[in-house]
Amino acid sequence: MPIRTASAVWDGTLKEGQGRMKLGSGAFEGAFSFASRFEEGPGTNPEELLGAAQAGCFSMFLAALLTEAGHPPTQIRTSAKVHLGQGPRITLIELATEAEVPGLDEKTFQEKVENAKKNCPVSMALIGPELQVSARLAS
Repeated sequence: MPIRTASAVWDGTLKEGQGRMKLGSGAFEGAFSFASRFEEGPGTNPEELLGAAQAGCFSMFLAALLTEAGHPPTQIRTSAKVHLGQGPRITLIELATEAEVPGLDEKTFQEKVENAKKNCPVSMALIGPELQVSARLAS
């Protein structure tokens, strides 16, 4: 399996400084700052990128589980909310997913969602903060 890379550079102090984060693939590079992380300033932040990673990993893992069970999904849409609390510390990650899966019953869907929540590689790497998932089958 490949090894994925990313990098960050931070210049200056915590509050007055600024930085850039970059994916090794070159698919993303973005600025971040104290304001973009702890306030509502322009730029990205580590929590936002973590949320994207969690949502993407969960969606792919759920697609694999559904396909393996004989119910290939048409589409899975997942959004993430990453809560940064005092400390600072990530205290909660909330995923909301909606899946179009022809012929799938709700019970089987929720079982596969729970499996993906617990076992996707990003979830397993992040054991610590609570991860909540609300999921529904789209009509």
